[in-house]
Amino acid sequence: MTICILGAGAFGTALAIALSGNEKVQLWGRNEKSTRIIKKTRKNSKLPSKELGPNVSVTSNLKEALQDSSLVLCAVPLQNTRQVLQAITKYLEGQALIGCSKGIDLVSGLGGYSILKSLYPDGPVGILTGPSFAADIARGLPTALTLASNEDDDLSEWQIRLSNGTLRIYVSHDPIGAEIGGALKNVIAIACGAAVGAGLGESARAALITRGHAEIIRYAMRLGAQAETLAGLSGFGDLCLTCTSNKSRNYCYGMEFSGTKGLDPSRTIEGKATALAMVPILKRLDIEMPITEGVAKLCSGTANVSEVMADIMARPLKKEI
Repeated sequence: MTICILGAGAFGTALAIALSGNEKVQLWGRNEKSTRIIKKTRKNSKLPSKELGPNVSVTSNLKEALQDSSLVLCAVPLQNTRQVLQAITKYLEGQALIGCSKGIDLVSGLGGYSILKSLYPDGPVGILTGPSFAADIARGLPTALTLASNEDDDLSEWQIRLSNGTLRIYVSHDPIGAEIGGALKNVIAIACGAAVGAGLGESARAALITRGHAEIIRYAMRLGAQAETLAGLSGFGDLCLTCTSNKSRNYCYGMEFSGTKGLDPSRTIEGKATALAMVPILKRLDIEMPITEGVAKLCSGTANVSEVMADIMARPLKKEI
Protein backbone atom coordinates (compact mmCIF):
# COMPACT_ATOMS: atom_id res chain seq x y z
CA MET A 1 0.00 0.00 0.00
CA THR A 2 1.22 3.50 -0.83
CA ILE A 3 1.14 6.93 0.75
CA CYS A 4 -0.63 9.46 -1.46
CA ILE A 5 0.48 13.09 -1.15
CA LEU A 6 -1.93 15.65 -2.56
CA GLY A 7 -0.07 18.79 -3.55
CA ALA A 8 3.20 18.87 -5.48
CA GLY A 9 4.37 22.18 -4.06
CA ALA A 10 7.51 22.53 -1.97
CA PHE A 11 6.11 20.92 1.18
CA GLY A 12 4.33 18.05 -0.56
CA THR A 13 7.44 17.29 -2.61
CA ALA A 14 9.65 17.46 0.48
CA LEU A 15 7.41 14.96 2.26
CA ALA A 16 7.55 12.68 -0.79
CA ILE A 17 11.35 12.78 -0.73
CA ALA A 18 11.55 12.18 3.02
CA LEU A 19 9.02 9.35 3.17
CA SER A 20 10.05 7.47 0.03
CA GLY A 21 12.96 5.79 1.78
CA ASN A 22 10.56 3.49 3.61
CA GLU A 23 7.32 3.79 1.62
CA LYS A 24 6.02 3.89 -1.93
CA VAL A 25 4.64 7.39 -2.56
CA GLN A 26 2.17 8.78 -5.09
CA LEU A 27 2.67 12.55 -5.51
CA TRP A 28 -0.29 14.38 -7.07
CA GLY A 29 -0.18 17.89 -8.51
CA ARG A 30 -3.10 20.06 -9.67
CA ASN A 31 -1.20 21.75 -12.51
CA GLU A 32 -0.78 19.25 -15.33
CA LYS A 33 2.09 21.11 -17.00
CA SER A 34 4.11 21.48 -13.79
CA THR A 35 3.39 17.89 -12.83
CA ARG A 36 4.62 16.63 -16.20
CA ILE A 37 7.87 18.55 -15.71
CA ILE A 38 8.36 17.08 -12.24
CA LYS A 39 7.62 13.60 -13.57
CA LYS A 40 10.10 13.99 -16.43
CA THR A 41 12.96 15.72 -14.59
CA ARG A 42 12.37 14.08 -11.19
CA LYS A 43 12.84 17.53 -9.67
CA ASN A 44 10.62 20.34 -8.39
CA SER A 45 11.82 23.86 -9.25
CA LYS A 46 10.92 24.89 -5.70
CA LEU A 47 13.49 22.39 -4.38
CA PRO A 48 15.97 22.36 -7.28
CA SER A 49 18.81 20.63 -5.44
CA LYS A 50 16.81 17.51 -4.55
CA GLU A 51 15.71 14.66 -6.79
CA LEU A 52 12.72 12.38 -6.30
CA GLY A 53 13.67 8.83 -5.44
CA PRO A 54 12.60 5.70 -7.36
CA ASN A 55 9.78 5.01 -4.89
CA VAL A 56 7.96 8.22 -5.89
CA SER A 57 5.40 8.20 -8.69
CA VAL A 58 4.08 11.53 -10.00
CA THR A 59 0.65 12.15 -11.52
CA SER A 60 -2.04 14.80 -12.06
CA ASN A 61 -4.79 12.15 -12.15
CA LEU A 62 -6.63 12.04 -8.81
CA LYS A 63 -8.05 8.56 -9.24
CA GLU A 64 -4.62 7.20 -10.14
CA ALA A 65 -3.00 8.96 -7.20
CA LEU A 66 -5.43 7.49 -4.70
CA GLN A 67 -5.33 3.98 -6.12
CA ASP A 68 -3.91 1.46 -3.61
CA SER A 69 -3.23 4.22 -1.08
CA SER A 70 -3.96 3.56 2.58
CA LEU A 71 -2.76 6.94 3.85
CA VAL A 72 -3.49 10.29 2.17
CA LEU A 73 -1.58 13.44 3.10
CA CYS A 74 -3.22 16.67 1.95
CA ALA A 75 -0.49 19.27 1.37
CA VAL A 76 -2.61 21.53 -0.84
CA PRO A 77 -2.63 25.21 0.29
CA LEU A 78 -5.38 25.70 2.84
CA GLN A 79 -7.43 28.10 0.71
CA ASN A 80 -7.57 25.47 -2.07
CA THR A 81 -8.21 22.48 0.20
CA ARG A 82 -12.00 22.57 0.05
CA GLN A 83 -12.05 22.51 -3.76
CA VAL A 84 -9.61 19.59 -3.96
CA LEU A 85 -11.32 17.53 -1.26
CA GLN A 86 -14.72 17.95 -2.86
CA ALA A 87 -13.20 16.34 -5.94
CA ILE A 88 -11.55 13.40 -4.16
CA THR A 89 -14.08 12.26 -1.56
CA LYS A 90 -15.82 10.06 -4.15
CA TYR A 91 -12.56 8.14 -4.54
CA LEU A 92 -11.91 7.69 -0.81
CA GLU A 93 -12.85 4.32 0.62
CA GLY A 94 -12.01 4.62 4.27
CA GLN A 95 -8.39 5.72 3.80
CA ALA A 96 -6.84 7.86 6.50
CA LEU A 97 -6.76 11.54 5.49
CA ILE A 98 -4.17 13.75 7.18
CA GLY A 99 -4.01 17.50 6.64
CA CYS A 100 -0.61 19.16 6.24
CA SER A 101 -1.84 22.69 5.45
CA LYS A 102 -1.89 25.60 7.88
CA GLY A 103 -4.40 28.41 7.98
CA ILE A 104 -8.05 29.38 8.38
CA ASP A 105 -10.37 28.97 5.40
CA LEU A 106 -11.76 32.35 4.29
CA VAL A 107 -15.11 30.82 3.31
CA SER A 108 -15.88 28.50 6.22
CA GLY A 109 -13.63 29.79 9.00
CA LEU A 110 -12.32 26.24 9.50
CA GLY A 111 -8.72 25.19 10.09
CA GLY A 112 -6.61 22.44 8.57
CA TYR A 113 -8.12 19.57 10.56
CA SER A 114 -11.69 20.84 10.80
CA ILE A 115 -12.10 21.42 7.08
CA LEU A 116 -11.04 17.84 6.35
CA LYS A 117 -13.42 16.49 8.98
CA SER A 118 -16.31 18.55 7.60
CA LEU A 119 -15.85 17.08 4.12
CA TYR A 120 -14.90 13.54 5.20
CA PRO A 121 -16.97 13.10 8.37
CA ASP A 122 -17.04 9.31 8.44
CA GLY A 123 -13.38 8.73 7.64
CA PRO A 124 -10.29 8.75 9.88
CA VAL A 125 -8.80 12.26 9.85
CA GLY A 126 -5.72 13.83 11.43
CA ILE A 127 -3.36 16.79 11.08
CA LEU A 128 0.43 16.87 10.71
CA THR A 129 1.97 20.15 11.80
CA GLY A 130 4.90 21.71 13.62
CA PRO A 131 8.12 23.67 13.08
CA SER A 132 9.38 22.73 9.63
CA PHE A 133 10.64 24.19 6.38
CA ALA A 134 10.23 22.18 3.19
CA ALA A 135 13.90 22.64 2.26
CA ASP A 136 15.05 21.20 5.59
CA ILE A 137 12.79 18.16 5.28
CA ALA A 138 13.92 17.53 1.70
CA ARG A 139 17.58 17.74 2.74
CA GLY A 140 17.05 15.15 5.43
CA LEU A 141 17.71 17.53 8.30
CA PRO A 142 16.28 16.43 11.68
CA THR A 143 12.67 17.62 12.03
CA ALA A 144 10.08 16.95 14.74
CA LEU A 145 6.36 17.25 14.03
CA THR A 146 3.04 16.76 15.79
CA LEU A 147 0.47 14.30 14.44
CA ALA A 148 -2.89 15.02 16.05
CA SER A 149 -6.17 13.15 15.77
CA ASN A 150 -9.12 11.79 17.71
CA GLU A 151 -8.61 8.42 16.01
CA ASP A 152 -7.03 6.52 18.91
CA ASP A 153 -6.84 3.18 17.12
CA ASP A 154 -5.04 4.57 14.07
CA LEU A 155 -2.76 7.22 15.53
CA SER A 156 0.09 4.89 16.54
CA GLU A 157 0.09 3.21 13.12
CA TRP A 158 0.27 6.60 11.35
CA GLN A 159 3.06 7.70 13.68
CA ILE A 160 5.18 4.68 12.79
CA ARG A 161 4.65 5.04 9.04
CA LEU A 162 5.52 8.74 9.02
CA SER A 163 8.58 8.49 11.28
CA ASN A 164 12.08 7.70 10.04
CA GLY A 165 15.68 8.64 10.64
CA THR A 166 15.10 12.33 9.92
CA LEU A 167 11.40 12.80 10.78
CA ARG A 168 10.39 12.33 14.41
CA ILE A 169 6.62 12.30 14.93
CA TYR A 170 4.95 13.01 18.27
CA VAL A 171 1.24 12.25 18.68
CA SER A 172 -1.50 14.37 20.22
CA HIS A 173 -5.20 13.89 20.88
CA ASP A 174 -5.90 17.61 20.45
CA PRO A 175 -6.30 18.24 16.70
CA ILE A 176 -8.10 21.55 17.29
CA GLY A 177 -5.20 22.92 19.31
CA ALA A 178 -2.75 21.65 16.69
CA GLU A 179 -4.59 23.26 13.78
CA ILE A 180 -4.93 26.60 15.59
CA GLY A 181 -1.26 26.75 16.55
CA GLY A 182 -0.21 26.07 12.98
CA ALA A 183 -2.61 28.65 11.55
CA LEU A 184 -2.15 31.60 13.88
CA LYS A 185 1.63 31.44 14.19
CA ASN A 186 1.74 32.71 10.60
CA VAL A 187 -0.23 35.80 11.62
CA ILE A 188 2.19 36.54 14.45
CA ALA A 189 5.10 35.99 12.05
CA ILE A 190 3.76 38.77 9.82
CA ALA A 191 3.62 41.07 12.85
CA CYS A 192 7.21 40.18 13.77
CA GLY A 193 8.45 40.76 10.24
CA ALA A 194 6.68 44.11 10.14
CA ALA A 195 8.24 45.16 13.45
CA VAL A 196 11.77 44.14 12.51
CA GLY A 197 11.41 45.65 9.03
CA ALA A 198 10.33 48.94 10.58
CA GLY A 199 13.43 48.99 12.79
CA LEU A 200 11.51 48.50 16.03
CA GLY A 201 14.12 46.08 17.37
CA GLU A 202 14.53 42.57 18.71
CA SER A 203 12.82 43.42 22.00
CA ALA A 204 9.66 44.32 20.11
CA ARG A 205 9.81 41.00 18.28
CA ALA A 206 10.22 39.09 21.53
CA ALA A 207 7.19 40.89 22.96
CA LEU A 208 5.12 40.11 19.86
CA ILE A 209 6.05 36.42 19.99
CA THR A 210 5.16 36.19 23.68
CA ARG A 211 1.93 38.16 23.54
CA GLY A 212 1.03 36.52 20.25
CA HIS A 213 1.41 33.15 21.94
CA ALA A 214 -0.99 34.34 24.64
CA GLU A 215 -3.51 35.31 21.95
CA ILE A 216 -3.25 31.90 20.32
CA ILE A 217 -3.82 30.10 23.62
CA ARG A 218 -6.79 32.34 24.46
CA TYR A 219 -8.48 31.60 21.15
CA ALA A 220 -7.64 27.89 21.17
CA MET A 221 -9.06 27.35 24.64
CA ARG A 222 -12.24 29.15 23.62
CA LEU A 223 -12.65 26.47 20.94
CA GLY A 224 -12.03 23.66 23.42
CA ALA A 225 -8.33 23.04 22.81
CA GLN A 226 -5.79 22.26 25.52
CA ALA A 227 -3.33 24.95 26.59
CA GLU A 228 -0.47 22.43 26.82
CA THR A 229 -0.82 21.66 23.11
CA LEU A 230 0.17 25.25 22.33
CA ALA A 231 3.30 24.84 24.46
CA GLY A 232 4.48 22.03 22.18
CA LEU A 233 5.76 21.64 18.64
CA SER A 234 2.49 22.64 16.96
CA GLY A 235 2.28 25.79 19.07
CA PHE A 236 5.32 27.48 20.57
CA GLY A 237 7.80 25.46 18.50
CA ASP A 238 6.24 26.46 15.18
CA LEU A 239 5.76 30.03 16.40
CA CYS A 240 9.45 30.44 17.27
CA LEU A 241 10.65 29.08 13.93
CA THR A 242 8.29 31.15 11.79
CA CYS A 243 8.86 34.41 13.66
CA THR A 244 12.66 34.30 13.59
CA SER A 245 13.75 33.00 10.20
CA ASN A 246 14.16 34.65 6.82
CA LYS A 247 13.07 31.32 5.31
CA SER A 248 9.55 32.09 6.54
CA ARG A 249 7.30 33.47 3.80
CA ASN A 250 5.04 35.09 6.38
CA TYR A 251 7.90 36.76 8.26
CA CYS A 252 9.33 38.13 5.00
CA TYR A 253 5.88 39.30 3.94
CA GLY A 254 5.66 41.29 7.17
CA MET A 255 8.96 43.00 6.38
CA GLU A 256 7.48 44.08 3.06
CA PHE A 257 5.18 46.56 4.82
CA SER A 258 8.17 48.71 5.71
CA GLY A 259 9.45 49.01 2.17
CA THR A 260 12.16 46.36 2.46
CA LYS A 261 12.76 43.93 -0.40
CA GLY A 262 9.43 42.36 -1.20
CA LEU A 263 8.29 38.79 -1.58
CA ASP A 264 7.25 37.17 -4.84
CA PRO A 265 3.50 37.94 -4.91
CA SER A 266 2.74 34.65 -6.66
CA ARG A 267 3.73 32.64 -3.59
CA THR A 268 1.26 31.59 -0.91
CA ILE A 269 1.08 33.78 2.21
CA GLU A 270 -0.96 31.71 4.65
CA GLY A 271 -0.94 34.31 7.42
CA LYS A 272 -2.55 37.01 5.30
CA ALA A 273 -5.64 34.94 4.52
CA THR A 274 -5.76 33.65 8.09
CA ALA A 275 -5.68 37.16 9.60
CA LEU A 276 -8.51 38.29 7.34
CA ALA A 277 -10.50 35.11 8.08
CA MET A 278 -10.15 35.76 11.83
CA VAL A 279 -11.82 39.19 11.76
CA PRO A 280 -15.47 37.99 11.63
CA ILE A 281 -14.65 35.09 13.98
CA LEU A 282 -13.30 37.42 16.67
CA LYS A 283 -16.35 39.65 16.38
CA ARG A 284 -18.69 36.69 16.69
CA LEU A 285 -16.89 35.20 19.69
CA ASP A 286 -16.07 38.60 21.28
CA ILE A 287 -12.39 37.72 21.85
CA GLU A 288 -9.64 40.34 22.13
CA MET A 289 -6.63 39.52 19.93
CA PRO A 290 -5.01 42.90 19.23
CA ILE A 291 -1.97 41.57 17.36
CA THR A 292 -4.11 39.44 15.06
CA GLU A 293 -6.48 42.36 14.51
CA GLY A 294 -3.53 44.64 13.76
CA VAL A 295 -2.15 42.23 11.16
CA ALA A 296 -5.59 42.06 9.54
CA LYS A 297 -5.51 45.86 9.24
CA LEU A 298 -2.06 45.71 7.64
CA CYS A 299 -3.15 43.05 5.18
CA SER A 300 -6.34 44.89 4.26
CA GLY A 301 -4.50 48.19 3.83
CA THR A 302 -6.51 50.04 6.48
CA ALA A 303 -3.49 50.81 8.69
CA ASN A 304 0.30 51.00 8.47
CA VAL A 305 2.91 49.54 10.82
CA SER A 306 3.25 52.71 12.90
CA GLU A 307 -0.49 52.97 13.42
CA VAL A 308 -0.86 49.31 14.39
CA MET A 309 2.01 49.47 16.88
CA ALA A 310 0.68 52.71 18.36
CA ASP A 311 -2.73 51.07 18.90
CA ILE A 312 -1.13 48.09 20.65
CA MET A 313 1.07 50.26 22.88
CA ALA A 314 -1.90 52.46 23.82
CA ARG A 315 -4.02 49.57 25.09
CA PRO A 316 -5.00 49.66 28.78
CA LEU A 317 -2.34 48.37 31.17
CA LYS A 318 -3.13 44.94 32.57
CA LYS A 319 -1.81 41.93 34.41
CA GLU A 320 0.15 39.45 32.31
CA ILE A 321 -1.83 36.26 31.69
